[in-house]
Amino acid sequence: MYTDRTLLPKECLRLCALGTLALSDKPISYADLANLVRHFTAHIMGPSLDMMGSSLQLLKLEGLVRETCGAGGKGEGELSLTNAGRQKFDELMQGTLRDTSGELSRLVMALKMRFLHLLDDETRRDQIEILQDVCELELDRMLVLREQHADDVGAFVGWIDMEVSRLRQKHAWLTTLIAPENVSSS
Repeated sequence: MYTDRTLLPKECLRLCALGTLALSDKPISYADLANLVRHFTAHIMGPSLDMMGSSLQLLKLEGLVRETCGAGGKGEGELSLTNAGRQKFDELMQGTLRDTSGELSRLVMALKMRFLHLLDDETRRDQIEILQDVCELELDRMLVLREQHADDVGAFVGWIDMEVSRLRQKHAWLTTLIAPENVSSS
């Protein structure tokens, strides 16, 4: 992580893999897990060299997942989450976003939304509030930009207005996630 706890690309892959295992009620083969992680990240970010090359085998070496042999001990083993893996998942889920506009930040946001329900109520609420704060900061920046360019000609002001609307909608939606019926859904 960066010093401000923002996730790096390789940590996003780890979060995706660990979260996918946490969601599963049964072990997943290495090949299936790699495909699931690749599928998810590629559909959020598109193809990215930053998101390739980080081996999921490291999760096993670090004790975050355990490998069990398949039936008869032949072929590829299956991976499941260890207690250390669950702790690392919780830590990565509490990583921060710098903003919500970059591709990597979009991936972090998508991962948080995908796995948010796996966190305890208090941590889930904290994460939603952090996401709201990030959204508010981005909205404030866009409003300042809108004010500075209010008299510009062309499509720029219309684009800013579209972004302001999107950010307001996102903030309102995040607020609905804090509603009591949504917070205690674990």
